[in-house]
Amino acid sequence: MTKSVSTVDVIAQDEAETLADVGVQIRHDEPEVRSATYVLRDHLPLCVQTYREGLEMLPIAEALRRYDWLRERYFWKLISPDQDEVTRQVAAESEPQGYFIWVRQGTRITRPAQAGLFISHEGLAQKLHNVIVLEDNTELHLITGCTTGRAVRSGHHLAVNEAYVGANATLTMTMVHSWGPEVIVRPRAAVAVGDHSHYINNYVSLRPALDIQSNPRTYLNGVGATAKYMTVILGSRGSIIDTGGEVWLNGEDSGAELVHRGVCTGGKMYQRGFLVGNARCRAHVDCAGMLLDPGEDGFIESVPGLRSFHPEARMSHEASVGKVAPEQVEYLMSRGMEEHEAISMIIRGFLDADIEGLSAELDARIGEIAAMAGHGEHK
Repeated sequence: MTKSVSTVDVIAQDEAETLADVGVQIRHDEPEVRSATYVLRDHLPLCVQTYREGLEMLPIAEALRRYDWLRERYFWKLISPDQDEVTRQVAAESEPQGYFIWVRQGTRITRPAQAGLFISHEGLAQKLHNVIVLEDNTELHLITGCTTGRAVRSGHHLAVNEAYVGANATLTMTMVHSWGPEVIVRPRAAVAVGDHSHYINNYVSLRPALDIQSNPRTYLNGVGATAKYMTVILGSRGSIIDTGGEVWLNGEDSGAELVHRGVCTGGKMYQRGFLVGNARCRAHVDCAGMLLDPGEDGFIESVPGLRSFHPEARMSHEASVGKVAPEQVEYLMSRGMEEHEAISMIIRGFLDADIEGLSAELDARIGEIAAMAGHGEHK
């Protein structure tokens, strides 16, 4: 079954190429590789298509008009509209922009859905509110690509994301960001996870914005609920990158792992991860950074944290910051590699550490980060 607001035919070739850089594939055989597609240019939904029974994807404004229960049970229920200035600006929009995804009970979707969100005009402020609802016994992988047009240098991307994962369900979100050098990025995200369910969050920042601040919160409310965050970031000169994640382990036998890998070629990079143990649980935070060329004021600051309210909450953390070892570079060069190739290979191994089961999209983006850092590319 195919439902559409408009088709991929309305997306220009240069726009399709920009979206492809962040993992969103615009192609005419799309139903063979994707279960749904949503594309938003500035404030205009260009394409909304679904190809799978049991899956619904709509512009959030249309979904709110169609389903009264969406506003009553889910819209602004995990995040308060008064949380901070970002949420207040999003809530003040006369008509909300963003997507709504609903996976009905018993629907397990093997092909990823995708959402492309891009800014095409200089200085534009994009304010979004996205809601995802997975009912019981469901599964979804969502690829989200957020980017700017190739001539766009500045703008604001403000996004509120709320996701609800029912019992015996799995939600995987792979997010790839690539921004103009003067863009301000402020996502606000929260996820609630039910009994024996799993939430996996992969975040890659390929072309860093001027200023990124992100600290998503996950509530593991169900028995045996789990969460895993994998963050891979390239920091460049002039950028301020402050990323983390909080996991509240509220359900018995819940578990979490936060893995942060940062490569700094300049700019300020803050790595955070915070665990709150409210029940019998196991969890770990791992922040690791590689400082290549910080310049005059670049740095990496790693701040993992733990807070336990339960005697059977077993939580741990580790943090490390280092550089590319010269002896490793020399060894690879002795085997016939150029210096930049050797550095790229070492960085790639660092970024891949302890990260299993990478999707093809995420794997490709990590390869690009390693290549850019190995060549010493900056903004």
